[in-house]
Order: sequence, then structure tokens, then C-alpha cells
Amino acid sequence: MRRWLNGSPLIRQSGSYIVVGVAQLLVDWATFVMLSASGLPVEPANVAGRISGATLGFWLNGRFTFAGEDTAIGRRQLARFLAMWLVTTVVSTWAVGHIDDTVGLRWTWLAKPAIELVLSIAGFLLSRHWVYRR
Repeated sequence: MRRWLNGSPLIRQSGSYIVVGVAQLLVDWATFVMLSASGLPVEPANVAGRISGATLGFWLNGRFTFAGEDTAIGRRQLARFLAMWLVTTVVSTWAVGHIDDTVGLRWTWLAKPAIELVLSIAGFLLSRHWVYRR
């Protein structure tokens, strides 16, 4: 069993995706909080935060998390990543806007990491099986 866990690509990729995801989330969340605290509405602040996190995550996940003989980081992968990113950004931006309208900015700051955690599950599956494939 131990040998299976150590050699499993799914286990390795999951662990790496979590590490990269935490770094992405910290960059995204810090950008979001700084911009929204400065008076920028939460929707554009969220998009700016997600852009800052995505630029870090695309390269790190392609280079380390999902790297292999059947994967690549090129135009096709970038186009797939952008398609996935656009959909998740729409969902994330709608959610933070709704939370801000309902309970206020400070709760939105607290809720954003939870929103991104839920979206990261879909992101992992899409990245593993679609985005970084040749």
C-alpha cells in the first residue's frame, strides 16, 4: 500500500496542486483584500486577484504539478486554461458580489477562500484531464 501511495501520480499531483493552490490563494486573496479595502468594488477586485493568482498557478502547475510525457505548457494548454479560468472567474465574481451585497465586505473577505476552495476541486480535475494534456 505504501509503495502505491508513494508512486501514485494522483497522490503526487494532489499534493503539488494543494501547495501551488495555497500560494495562488494567498496572492489572489491579498490582492483582492487590498484593492477592495482601498475602495475598488469587489467584482473588479476579484478579477484582479484571480489574474494575479492565475499567472502564478498556470506556470507552476504546468511545470511541476502535471508535468509528464503526455503533458505540455503551450498555446493549446493556455487556451484551455483561459477557458476554465473565465468560467470559474464568473462564478467566483458572482459569489463575492452576492456575499458583499448580502452581508458586507468583511464577510466577503472571509468567504473568498472558501469559494476558491470549492472552485479548485473542479480546477484540479479539469487541469489533470484536459488543460495540460497535449
